[in-house]
Amino acid sequence: MEVLLYTVLTLCVLGILAALILYFVAQKFKVEEDPRIDEVEKMLPGANCGGCGFAGCRGLADALVKRADISSLFCPVGGAEVMKTVAAYLGKAAPEKEPQVATVRCGGSCEKRPRINAYDGVTSCAVAASLYGGETGCTYGCLGYGDCVTVCNFDAIAINPETRLPEVDFDKCTACGACVKACPKSIIELRKKWPKQRAVYVACVSKDKGAVVMKACKAGCIGCGKCEKVCPFGAITIQNNLAFIDSWKCKLCRKCVNECPTGAIRLVGMEPLPKEPKAAPASKQTSAAGEKPASEEKKTEKTES
Repeated sequence: MEVLLYTVLTLCVLGILAALILYFVAQKFKVEEDPRIDEVEKMLPGANCGGCGFAGCRGLADALVKRADISSLFCPVGGAEVMKTVAAYLGKAAPEKEPQVATVRCGGSCEKRPRINAYDGVTSCAVAASLYGGETGCTYGCLGYGDCVTVCNFDAIAINPETRLPEVDFDKCTACGACVKACPKSIIELRKKWPKQRAVYVACVSKDKGAVVMKACKAGCIGCGKCEKVCPFGAITIQNNLAFIDSWKCKLCRKCVNECPTGAIRLVGMEPLPKEPKAAPASKQTSAAGEKPASEEKKTEKTES
């Protein structure tokens, strides 16, 4: 009985000693955390989407508190209003950033881009892209298996069953960039968000030459350069047989839309400009004005002579 008692007492003493040692070690090496981090985290939306470049809102809150200059930090979900609130609380200058929205740069619907084979595998864009170019003749276009839909935490993107292309809900999109990272074809990009859901962009990323593009997709960019010539703001450039519209330079004048022969330039939220009527031949114009064409004048002179 005494042996059992001594054993119990010994274990209790060892436990107390171990607890004391752990306590003093924890106090010695503990890291003091700024209480403002908790407050800033509460101000953030709590989406933990990673759009800010950190694993979650806690990481962003920690960086906002510890960095003197927070101009490079931004929460795409909370937007400018949340960043102003956080900056006011911390006594720092709020970062300025134009709102953005995810944009799908592919117009190759089932009608415009017919299928030439059938994929029988895992319904994942990442898997399909690692195996081959896709079910169509365009190796640059959307695969349509919805990896972008899966990673979106805001239900802002969905696959249209008729076109098999992803469509973005501009009102729900927070520009977190998750769909951009998930797309193996790099057809989704963050572009300037215009008021009233307006947009002008080239819905194509193919770098093939025009003849090859037209065989694979009737809505592809053929790099003809007509849009670049009519743009008065220098917002359009042609590189690698592909036109690109800089959303920060574009003023939505819509002149490029009418010039595109394939309809690769997508116009959203606006009506296209009215097309100018083609000028009639000079002979017909003079006739319409009541004047005789030169050929008829010569015939008249001959008969008079």
